[in-house]
Amino acid sequence: MYTLENEFLRIKVREHGGELREVLDRQDGTQYLWDGNPEYWQYSSPVLFPIVGRVKNNKYRYQGQEYEIPSHGIGRISEYKLAGQTENSITMALDYDEETLKVYPFKFRLEITYRLEGKSVAVHWKVINADEKEMYFSIGAHPALRCPIGGEGRFEDCYLDFPREEASGAYDLAPGCLLKHTKQDFLQGRTLPLNYDLFREDARIVDDLRSDTIMVRSAKTSKAVGIRAAGFPYWGIWSPSQGGAPFICLEPWHGHADYDDFEGEISEKEGIISLAAGKSFEAEYSIVIEG
Repeated sequence: MYTLENEFLRIKVREHGGELREVLDRQDGTQYLWDGNPEYWQYSSPVLFPIVGRVKNNKYRYQGQEYEIPSHGIGRISEYKLAGQTENSITMALDYDEETLKVYPFKFRLEITYRLEGKSVAVHWKVINADEKEMYFSIGAHPALRCPIGGEGRFEDCYLDFPREEASGAYDLAPGCLLKHTKQDFLQGRTLPLNYDLFREDARIVDDLRSDTIMVRSAKTSKAVGIRAAGFPYWGIWSPSQGGAPFICLEPWHGHADYDDFEGEISEKEGIISLAAGKSFEAEYSIVIEG
């Protein structure tokens, strides 16, 4: 586990999954990130790579060959290495190997840089195509923000706050969390009161948010925590459907799960990123804290 601190925050990052495991307010001890207690969910902030969500029957096709890959890919279950550290940042790296090539037939390097900026944590991804052919992938975030904030009140006392007026529909889900082509009304206006019943059919997935920031707020505290992510075409919003979990996941994505009727190759998948040989793709989001 690696630790990084500034005047306001302490963060911890582990080699497994290259995952952020703690965001702590050094001034009052408030923990803003779920600690990965498996009672509810064993992760804190996994990176989803090279797929987001599920592919149909956990299998996808590339150049006529079929590959099997777990939900959300291999990025969150692989061992990363420390690739660099400065006074305010730490970079973890995952390189392809013989095992990754069995489930994902592309040579790649994934770098995740965590950077402290005052009371925010910037998370920067760099995906490098180390192959001699076009590479196809998705990448997404899955940070679990503690809710209620600082343990003040209940989950139902919290709400999501959007800086812009929203009129968004969430995709209907098929078995296995595949997407249907239909949507249901989900968000109207600038706030969404939270309750566990929202997630009885699993995550709510949207592709038409106007806002690039979602904040978790509560009438019980002046503190707030959220995600700022400009340029991400999809968002997932999730808490475990059984209820009781003291966190909410706000997930900016480049890509999404298969549609339930998708039969094409990975290169034809909606939202997939195509990256030329030797080129790189970069994206960034931030965990932002108020109060």
